[in-house]
Amino acid sequence: MRVSRLLLPTVKEDPTGAEAVSHRLMVRAGLVRQLAAGLYVFLPTGWRVMRKIERIIREEMDAIGCQEMLMPVMQPAEIWQESGRWDAIGDEMFRLRDRKGAQMALAMTHEEVVTWLAAREIHSYRQLPQLWYHIQTKERDEARPKSGILRTREFLMKDSYSLDVSEEALQESYRLHIEAYDRIFARCGLAFMMVEGDSGMMGGAVSHEYMAFADAGEDEIVFCRECGYAANVETAVAGADPEPPVSELAPTGAGDAPFAQAMGAPADLLAEAELHTPDARTIEQVAAYLGLPARAFVKALVVVPEAGGETGSSAGPVLALVRGDDELNELKLEGVLGGGFRMALPEEVLAAQGVEPGFVGPVPTPLPVYADEALRRGHYVAGANRPDHHRSGVAPAEIPGAVFADLRDARPGDPCAQCGGDLEGARVIEVGNIFQLGLKYSQPMGATFLDEEGTERPIIMGSYGIGPARIAAAAVEQHHDDDGICWPASIAPFHVHLILVRASDETQRSLADDLYSALGAEGFEVLYDDRDVSPGIKFKDADLLGCPAQVVVGKRASEGVVEIKARESGERCDVPVADLAVELEALLADA
Repeated sequence: MRVSRLLLPTVKEDPTGAEAVSHRLMVRAGLVRQLAAGLYVFLPTGWRVMRKIERIIREEMDAIGCQEMLMPVMQPAEIWQESGRWDAIGDEMFRLRDRKGAQMALAMTHEEVVTWLAAREIHSYRQLPQLWYHIQTKERDEARPKSGILRTREFLMKDSYSLDVSEEALQESYRLHIEAYDRIFARCGLAFMMVEGDSGMMGGAVSHEYMAFADAGEDEIVFCRECGYAANVETAVAGADPEPPVSELAPTGAGDAPFAQAMGAPADLLAEAELHTPDARTIEQVAAYLGLPARAFVKALVVVPEAGGETGSSAGPVLALVRGDDELNELKLEGVLGGGFRMALPEEVLAAQGVEPGFVGPVPTPLPVYADEALRRGHYVAGANRPDHHRSGVAPAEIPGAVFADLRDARPGDPCAQCGGDLEGARVIEVGNIFQLGLKYSQPMGATFLDEEGTERPIIMGSYGIGPARIAAAAVEQHHDDDGICWPASIAPFHVHLILVRASDETQRSLADDLYSALGAEGFEVLYDDRDVSPGIKFKDADLLGCPAQVVVGKRASEGVVEIKARESGERCDVPVADLAVELEALLADA
């Protein structure tokens, strides 16, 4: 492709409001343009990247026996109502009515269609297992689209589905997908990790997420190098804190803060006392005032369960407790409550506990108490349920009826729950996910088969997704420098960026034209910058777009010598034209 004929609108300035590197560079390099919030046009070079990612995905899906089909984006509401997700998903689903008034949905995913199809086409165990996939547009009314193509309202997804006769057979389908996904992401040039995840709206008992490392990632994981444990922080479990509770430490003597001066912290946390803490509401404020570390405190949060949870909306608010230096993990609390919840409003806190937020504590409390496991040991300082006061000597383990569970975020530095090693953390981009759905869809939607004895049984299902655009963005996040993108060769828009330095020089132009034809005939994908613009503009555009190899036809053209530049390393060398193809093959093999 000649640049003079290509729609490649590069720009010098970053797009307004862009924070992610991938967002900035993909707009500047002329790969994408934003139509509206969360809606993007893929321009020719950007679409070439997407098609290459799709090709890799197709090759690996086909290799495990997955059969490609195509399912519609617009779907009748009935199948979503049948599965139970029509109401459960909420505002993220685009809904509409056709001209006859029938309710329709724009699909976020295709479990319902697959199950509908299986219920009509699968009858016998002899037809199973089945592996189906497609690459299709999805629609999601994202509340806060951001980070360019990473979080959008319309996106392309490869979703595949397994249909099996048993849980044991499902494990084999799951294993095949794990192996295929490992190959896909490796071939796309990503540094990635598979971690334990949350099933969310997809349902099922087991799920994993594929995460690509990126400083600008919207997710965070923790992992252990010792045993290989890895999980999204939303679901990660940390081991028991090896440090003793503050109240079990030896006295340290009086500090500068009022409580420390008066009582000799931290040993006197064992003693029950009411402490005057004027205008100190947050953990940070109270800790500074009393001269104690944040881990000496209980953080008490009043939450209101949603209707339908195990606690039931009629049960009213509950009290969730975590240690002062920990953060409440909302997904874990949802699991304990059996459903969603929201933070209580200030007036609800006052009505339920008799005090405004900032001084709420578990002793005494009329509310059901859910406490993090870290609070089983020791005595702490907590709100005294009285304005401007806190209470020392609070032992959560002694609270009648308190339910203990893992409720906190795991974080880097925590011990690993499996081996006791240190957890490490990283920011990541989710590029794929896999779910063991079990019977979540097949039972309510009547997808069954007859086993060898003629008994009707529900199909065991799995679901597996990959976001091609997320792969592209993650590749940019991992492979870039100050000058632009450095694409891995496997998904680069072109293999070679051929640069004619002086369009007015007949010798240079003649050699560049010949190389464009010859390299294309040898199987290289070549982008030929034949424009009559300054060399500086050409070099900047080439670095910005980031094809793995640059071939510069310049002042040594009369000698039959060109310059090769490896985009990512920046290494340059002069090469005779006769050796160019061999040198390019070696460069691309390493890119």
